[in-house]
Amino acid sequence: MTDAEFAALVARLDQQARRSPAAYRLKVILLAYAGYAYVAFVLAGAGMLFIAALATLPYLKAFAVKLALVFGAFFWVVASAMWVRLERPQGHRVTRQDAPQLFDLIDRLQRSLRATRFHDVLITEDFNAAVAQTPRLGLLGWYRNALLIGLPLMKALTREQLAAVLAHEFGHLAGGHGRLGNWVYRLRSGWARLAQALQERRSTASFAFRPFFRWYAPYFSAVSFPLARANEYEADAASARLTSPAAAAAALTSVNVVGSFLQARFWPDLHRKADEVAAPSFAPYAQMGDVFRNGIDEAALRGWLDAAMAQETSVADTHPALAERLRALGMPPLLELPQAGEAADTLLGSALPSITAEFDRRWREAIQPSWERRHQEVRAKRDQLAALDERIAKGESLTIDERLQRARLTDDVGAGAEASLAQFRVLYADVPDEASVCFGLGAHLLRIGDDAGVGLIEHAIARDVDALLPGAALLRDYHAACGRRDEAQSWHECWVQRLQVLQAAQAERSGVLQSDRFDPHGLDAAQIDALRAQLSGIAAIGNAYLLRKRVQYFPNQPFLVLAFTIKPWWRRNRAKDAAMVQSMIAKSISFPHEALIVWLRSENFRFLKGWIRPGMEVL
Repeated sequence: MTDAEFAALVARLDQQARRSPAAYRLKVILLAYAGYAYVAFVLAGAGMLFIAALATLPYLKAFAVKLALVFGAFFWVVASAMWVRLERPQGHRVTRQDAPQLFDLIDRLQRSLRATRFHDVLITEDFNAAVAQTPRLGLLGWYRNALLIGLPLMKALTREQLAAVLAHEFGHLAGGHGRLGNWVYRLRSGWARLAQALQERRSTASFAFRPFFRWYAPYFSAVSFPLARANEYEADAASARLTSPAAAAAALTSVNVVGSFLQARFWPDLHRKADEVAAPSFAPYAQMGDVFRNGIDEAALRGWLDAAMAQETSVADTHPALAERLRALGMPPLLELPQAGEAADTLLGSALPSITAEFDRRWREAIQPSWERRHQEVRAKRDQLAALDERIAKGESLTIDERLQRARLTDDVGAGAEASLAQFRVLYADVPDEASVCFGLGAHLLRIGDDAGVGLIEHAIARDVDALLPGAALLRDYHAACGRRDEAQSWHECWVQRLQVLQAAQAERSGVLQSDRFDPHGLDAAQIDALRAQLSGIAAIGNAYLLRKRVQYFPNQPFLVLAFTIKPWWRRNRAKDAAMVQSMIAKSISFPHEALIVWLRSENFRFLKGWIRPGMEVL
């Protein structure tokens, strides 16, 4: 189901829910049980076949035994597909002894809402709070419930605001009024997770369920969307009822504004320190609370708040936009960040220092490889920029490509965006039809809110199809930020279509199948001589054949297949030796086009022998 089809179906069902609420709710209930009914039907059918085979034993004897073995194996395969193992959520597990005040708050909210109890309370590194349900019995359920609370979220909210957030999450597990909506809310995420897990499984154990849930999960998600959206409002109402409308409004506002700060300022600024510092020695989680209190200027806060209030509700998420949620609460936006000692992380008590230290240590360990790689890349880029600047200082002329490289390096590791923009303007005056120049200048202009960048990006896309994917993303985000929904949607659809084509092309070139067709390689004599000379340096190669696979996507970009055998003859069937030779070819041979290397004697690629023709042998 495409995004457009999903949105159209949701809009149609939303009207139905308003026009005939009872009929709509019945439709959702029946569809919800249809998932369980399909599971029961497949399992019962497999079991009945097995029992029927056993019943024919007195009459069919040996043949009945064979049938029973076949149908018994089928029953086992179908039954095993139900036991989809989903990973339990990760985080630092806290107990009542670790954080008694936090558990007192959880107990109070659970009693008030008659919500399901949690088996685990996990503190995570995310700026979020959520309830995760992991089925013990696969498709049959029996959930283990976990409450996830992000440490950054606790540092950004007061205790009362965190209580409002948790009350919202608990509202999705509550009994009594809204029980149907809560059940459907949980079922939506459950079916979606199971469908994804079944799709990722490659064993035959899930063949009976995978096609059904590939269709059922998105369809059920669309049909139940209006009910799930209504459930969000009900959870907000429960949050305001258990705390106060002001606390609920302040929590919603802070989550949106501080979330934007973390994404746009805090983490990027921290990662940029890799440009100057060789190793990550920082403690972001320990510093986060002070930064929330003292490190965000009023103008930036106001900008993020205005942006959050300007967002419109869409079908991309069941959560309504901030403005609509506040309107439902009858409250204006309230931004009240906690002062020293008032943040909700104090609910962790004596466990707070160790959790914070653990998260900081894990962050440093996780970021260190990419941090060091970035530091080395920046040093190399600065050397390149210095060399280009030195040539200009000496009066030398740079090529267009070198000037492009200098403009990009100036933005990345040099004087910054303003100096880079000036260089791109000069470049554009000299070569106004160069796609990469138009794209670079257009991206800079969009970054500063100049509409002139739109035409430049569109011109770059028209000149170079490779600019379509990044260009469509830039134009989508720019139009969305300017409130132009139609333009943003149009470019988003272009981005999705291009991404799908690129993904299909990548899948097509990821291997070869018996259904594929092949042609002669199409290389000239000089290219074959160069390839033959490289291959002759690998003593263990027996014969090597080069074919060209017919591809649907980008047929003008050849995709070659090199099929090889190994020698001497007593080693030619040894997979371990073939893997070693394959690795040597991949590391030492330079192909003129994209190529796949396969062992011709492997059972997966023996069919290639039928495609080998005179002239395809290169060794």
